[in-house]
Amino acid sequence: MSIKVFISYDHSEDLRYKDLLRAWDANSIFSFEFDQRSPNEPINSTNASVIKASLTKKMQEADFLLVIVGAKSYTSQWMAWEIQQAKSLKLKLAAVKLSSLNVTPTGLLNTGTQFATSFTQERIIEALRNAKNNY
Repeated sequence: MSIKVFISYDHSEDLRYKDLLRAWDANSIFSFEFDQRSPNEPINSTNASVIKASLTKKMQEADFLLVIVGAKSYTSQWMAWEIQQAKSLKLKLAAVKLSSLNVTPTGLLNTGTQFATSFTQERIIEALRNAKNNY
């Protein structure tokens, strides 16, 4: 049985990293879950409640939230919502910064989030293995 990981990322900026994770999804230990919503759908749109319900269902099936921290992630309202929802669902938190200069989304601060030291399969799996829900 694999451990499910919900991925939070900036759809407009960091899609290629999600695609890398999808390629790694053959790993038998972790199963990465990706949402299929439109990256251009505003969080305050009329469709937001339907999208949030769908995302919540996927998150309820997950054990972890992995946040891909790109250059604009800290400004994403969807990512902020996903992080807050993951905390309310008591998911274990892990993250990987695509650059050390990227700003950490505030929802990950002071939570004990386990950070991968680089965007490699080995480091991300290590971060997931060490992740806890210390918030």
